[in-house]
Amino acid sequence: MFVFASHSEVDTQNLGQRFAEALVPGLVVALNGQLGSGKTNLVRAVCQALGADENQVNSPTFVLMQTYGDGRIPVMHFDTYRLADVDEFLAIGGDEYLTDAEFVCFVEWAERISEVLPADHLTINIEQLAESSRSFTFIASGPVSEALVTRLGKPDVDAEFS
Repeated sequence: MFVFASHSEVDTQNLGQRFAEALVPGLVVALNGQLGSGKTNLVRAVCQALGADENQVNSPTFVLMQTYGDGRIPVMHFDTYRLADVDEFLAIGGDEYLTDAEFVCFVEWAERISEVLPADHLTINIEQLAESSRSFTFIASGPVSEALVTRLGKPDVDAEFS
């Protein structure tokens, strides 16, 4: 487990940069947190760090999924908030992306489709502590996600991440 305290938008952007450096294709990232907690902002920061046009990144709530393919690793971004059940996610072919080794998949409101997430995925629980403060808790569920969490937790890169 790795916990990061963000006290500003700049802190979240720094986290996104560090996270992007550790990402590998094929990883599924489950994002959980209340409305306005910063799920989309984190995805935007990661996409920017990967070299994608961060201006294209917005919450896919009304379209369910968006692709950002112009960075180092293509990103598939899902928002399952409006889905009635996991069958709707399966009907749009979302599960096919979750097993595609080419993409990194970010799934907002991932608890709604937890039964179809791969065994090895990364969960990020985001808690809003104050208007501009967030706590990001990274939880691994297998060897690939564990390697990423270990890399994020190394203190030698930036004192902010120790």
